[in-house]
Amino acid sequence: MKKIMVIGASGQIGTELVIALREKFGNDNVIASDLKETIKAALSGGPYEQLDVMDNEALKAIVNKHSITEIYLLAALLSATAEKHPDFAWKLNMEGLFNVLNLAKEKVIKKVFWPSSIAVFGSNTPKYNTPQYTIMEPSTVYGISKLAGERWCEYYAKQYNVDVRSIRYPGLISYTSLPGGGTTDYAVDIFYSAKRNEKYTCFLSEQTALPMMYMEDAIRATIGLMEAPDDSIKIRSSYNLGGISFTPAEIYAEIKKTKPDFEIEYAPDFRQKIADSWPSSIDDVDARNDWGWNGEFNLEKLCKIMLENVLDAGISVSQNT
Repeated sequence: MKKIMVIGASGQIGTELVIALREKFGNDNVIASDLKETIKAALSGGPYEQLDVMDNEALKAIVNKHSITEIYLLAALLSATAEKHPDFAWKLNMEGLFNVLNLAKEKVIKKVFWPSSIAVFGSNTPKYNTPQYTIMEPSTVYGISKLAGERWCEYYAKQYNVDVRSIRYPGLISYTSLPGGGTTDYAVDIFYSAKRNEKYTCFLSEQTALPMMYMEDAIRATIGLMEAPDDSIKIRSSYNLGGISFTPAEIYAEIKKTKPDFEIEYAPDFRQKIADSWPSSIDDVDARNDWGWNGEFNLEKLCKIMLENVLDAGISVSQNT
């Protein structure tokens, strides 16, 4: 029987991933863990362990306690936050990965999921329909750590037969939890302003196109990748994953169809430079061919769901990144 641990369970992806995994495999078989002492209400339906993933002995103790077979390692410092704390970002993003990969190398666990990001690409990468194999020259601490992580994942897979699987996530959009300091956070924050009938100040320029994805698609892709037969996984660094590519102007125009009085202004900050180094759209043909990935959400459907569900009392993301 699978015994799954999600590390970084209180984050934007982690919360919804834990919920989805518990629905599929049972509450008691999915252990949520995070650095935080208090647990989110959404995670209270099953086991929870407080954990600093850089504490290797504590990690091993929890894995042994619950007889963990699979780990989803989501603990990381994201792009915008990592630029403010580069030393800690590198330490967290790399040490946590090594600790988990070594458990798989030692056959303590059987399978690892580790997320990469479009941040691995850089300003010299082809910007449109960015291919799986291309120039990768990241200019951010987050991107550098993710590119290094991809190379280590592939190394462990080839040298030690570790079953590690990975996705290069685009920007992720969800109404159930706030993002944690990413360059694509505007695409969540904008809905809170719209629901509060407030003018929104966007920290990216009007025509900055970036790949995005509704969280439900991302969760489905993550579990689909992990459940795919081993021989169908051809790439052990990280798979490109495409979603919806749009600009702040385009998402604003879509929101105005429902909220005609909604207003926006543009005040690009340090995140604009990060966004300018990233692709505008992604070619994910390998994920589609190898393990059957297919997205379900377009911009119209995404905006409808977000406007119907985002909380009126949400905290402004732009104040917390």
